[in-house]
Amino acid sequence: MADFNLGEELTKQRRKAEEQDAQRRAAKLHLPYLNPVGGKTPIEIKALTLIPEEEAKKSLAVGLQAIKNDLVLAAFDPQNTETQKLIIRLKQKYNLHIFITSLSGLKAVWNYYQYAVEEGKEISGQVDIEPQRLKTFQENIKTLTALNQTIDESKSKLTSQILEIILAGSLSLKASDIHLEPTEEKGLLRLRIDGLLHSAYEKLPLKTYQSLISRLKLLSNLKLNIHDQPQDGRFTIKTTSREIEIRASVIPSEWGETVVLRILDPESLKVNLEELGWRTDDLEIVKKEIKKPNGLILNTGPTGSGKTTTLYAFLKFIFKPEIKIITIEDPVEYHLSGISQTQVDPGAGYTFASGLRSILRQDPDVVLVGEIRDKETAEIAMNASLTGHTVFSTLHTNDAVGAIPRLIDLGVKSQILGPALSLVIAQRLIRLLCPVCKVEKRIDQSLNEKIKNFIKNLPSRVDKKPLENFKIYEPRGCDQCGGFGYKGRTSIFELFVINQKMEELIYQNPTEIDLKAAAKKQEMVTMQEDSLLKALQGITSLAEVERLTGPLEWS
Repeated sequence: MADFNLGEELTKQRRKAEEQDAQRRAAKLHLPYLNPVGGKTPIEIKALTLIPEEEAKKSLAVGLQAIKNDLVLAAFDPQNTETQKLIIRLKQKYNLHIFITSLSGLKAVWNYYQYAVEEGKEISGQVDIEPQRLKTFQENIKTLTALNQTIDESKSKLTSQILEIILAGSLSLKASDIHLEPTEEKGLLRLRIDGLLHSAYEKLPLKTYQSLISRLKLLSNLKLNIHDQPQDGRFTIKTTSREIEIRASVIPSEWGETVVLRILDPESLKVNLEELGWRTDDLEIVKKEIKKPNGLILNTGPTGSGKTTTLYAFLKFIFKPEIKIITIEDPVEYHLSGISQTQVDPGAGYTFASGLRSILRQDPDVVLVGEIRDKETAEIAMNASLTGHTVFSTLHTNDAVGAIPRLIDLGVKSQILGPALSLVIAQRLIRLLCPVCKVEKRIDQSLNEKIKNFIKNLPSRVDKKPLENFKIYEPRGCDQCGGFGYKGRTSIFELFVINQKMEELIYQNPTEIDLKAAAKKQEMVTMQEDSLLKALQGITSLAEVERLTGPLEWS
């Protein structure tokens, strides 16, 4: 026989009777019934805070949703004197949609006030970190161990203070993403630093974890009581020197909601084109191509490979008052001065394809399309390139040459592909060895011969002078790099230039193998070769090159 809990069963029956009573009262008053428990009715922070907590409890009502001038109000009894006073006040400003609910339903919603208001302050979509506190965090949190210890010491504090430590610590450690993940017994915190995930804290009490998630949902303007659907939102961290946008993604998982926070720090955009990690010969090619009055330039690579930073660097490099630049992005990650930026909104029918069509009617000289995902967007971008526009966009492929078969697979005709494309750039971010603690690696005779042969066979355009006294270094780890042995990242690139010979080849629908062979003939340097050149100059390690680009091929 299954376990039977009398207390739980009685509570369930009482709740059922209470909801049935609310339904009867709703029918009698000719008003709709609503049960806010269970997540079927989204609760919005904006609507909740329109009515102060004290007034909500006194009038036995609560705001659930607010869209423009419409407000959904859940009430126990609209004929109650205090409820009537509230309704009269709200009707002066809103079109009210009144629903009948039970007292238990109201109490469940009132519970969210504890997250909406803390220390007497209403939560907005912004986290303010005082300059002195931020400075203290940055001085004290220089390693994951230090962050772990600081969180440990703060577990008894307010949720807002724990979140502040996590955010400030993540900024101090230069994390790009914050991962909050529940297990059956506790919450986990992981940080992505220089492209790799690291465990930062593994013993968040579940109650603390759930409070953190609720607070993050409030900050990001997400539905509080929706726990079984993905949600996306944003909030801002404000410091004295800058505002940092945080993109929040919430998804349901087995033990609760998982949250990933992407840190969009404008500081990372203060990088000039020349500072991205190009070799001199590649930089000359890039500058020549992006200055052309027309042509499609594609940047390929997975999410988080630095594509957005590179494309924004292109825009900043070519920007001048006499040219018009418009972007369509998903979403707008960073705001650029002097450039018109738009954001896709599929719900409103504003997709990359429809947005690009609209943009081309705005007389632009240069267009940035966040990503080419389908045939329609690809063809519009190609035609724009052929009609006197410079178009920048991204594509998800493993290497530069792979962009051609990918576009053909999307349905783009090879007849327009060759003439429209100017340049394809593949990109990854590779970790930099810590300059303080890196150690020289002994090079045996076999490796020495491979390296010399590799340098000898490099294309003539590559400057071999920095490689004359090559050395190989390995990571060690110190206080300056948080014990990782690496500090910061730079880009590795692969440039596939579409010249007349390549255009003729593309017209023939070649295989990817044929394209790679032709690209090597025209002296393309692969991403692995570019990263090996950086390793030979002591910038990164051979282990990092192999991790990022696969088994080393010296020939």
